[in-house]
This record gives sequence, structure tokens and C-alpha cells, in this order.
Amino acid sequence: MRGYVLSIWSLLDPIYYFCSNLTYLPCKGTEANIIRIKLTKYKGRSVCLSDGTQINKQDKLIKIHLHNVRLLKELKDIESELKKAKIIYRYVQKSLPDLENYIRNYFHSHEIKGIIGISLLNKGCERLGFEIIDISNPIYKWFKWFAFMPIRILSSSNNTIWQILRNQKPIYLFMSTDKLSKMYRNYKE
Repeated sequence: MRGYVLSIWSLLDPIYYFCSNLTYLPCKGTEANIIRIKLTKYKGRSVCLSDGTQINKQDKLIKIHLHNVRLLKELKDIESELKKAKIIYRYVQKSLPDLENYIRNYFHSHEIKGIIGISLLNKGCERLGFEIIDISNPIYKWFKWFAFMPIRILSSSNNTIWQILRNQKPIYLFMSTDKLSKMYRNYKE
């Protein structure tokens, strides 16, 4: 059943990609980047990041999206949740230098205050440089939780639906462009 759902999702993903105005990051290596991005204006409550960067409503941010269908296909045969988490971590870690380069060379880069993502995955995010911020709007939080459920159910190999529903909550992941540059401008594996 999981294979059929992933096949259908693979067919629908290009439509989603087109309708959501996502962009693939140009990458330096031979491996395609796991992150897709779009320029957005922040609509949440004001947030002050640990480096002093203040994110306010209408500030320009790069919103990052993991290429979920690709990840699910690549991780479908892996049973260990820890191994899956390590693989996702490495993919994101390898993608962030390309994101830093993209923002630095963007013609309005000085207007971009940082990057933002929304995720159910928050373990290890701080080591990548992200700051975890709770989503304060309960309706938006519920909407994102509901939107992420198919991904979580498809990716979970041994959790019951009750465990998934009980243990996961969507959060914001923020990183300022300054922190992104300090951590990933000259990043070498």
C-alpha cells in the first residue's frame, strides 16, 4: 500500500512544485539537493534569534521545503528510525552550503533576514544551526500538524498511529542569514 501511495505522490509532486512556486537549489556536487525553496514574507509573531536578528511580520525569508517524496522513497526500506534521522540530517547538512551560496548571490540578498522551515523533525536541528520556535497560532499549528500526518504515517515503520499523533508537533525552524553564512559559507565535509 505504501508503494502505491508513494507512486501517486510522485506523479502529483511536479504539480505541487509548479503551483507552490518552489525552486530547486543549484548544487555543486553530483547529488541533487534535498531542499526546495521559495522567497516568502513572514506572517507569524515577532521572534528574536540568539544572534540578535529580529524577525518581524513582512520580513523576507527563504522558506525551505524538504523534498519529502524523494526522502520517503529513499528511506522506505530502512527500519531504524535512528538511521533514517541520520540520513535526513546528512542530506540537510550537505544542502545548507548551497542554500548559503544561493542567498549570498541573490540580487536582493541584503533584504533576506534568514531561513524558515516548518517541521515535525526537531532532533539535531540545533547542531545544524537552526533555532526551534513554537508555532503560536493554534489553528495554523493544527493545520500543519494535519498536513504533515501523511508524511509521518508513511515514514514510520513501527509506530502506531496513536504514538505518531501523540508524540509529534510542528515547529518553526529559524536561522539568520548571518548564522547561515558563518556556519556554511566555507563548509567542508
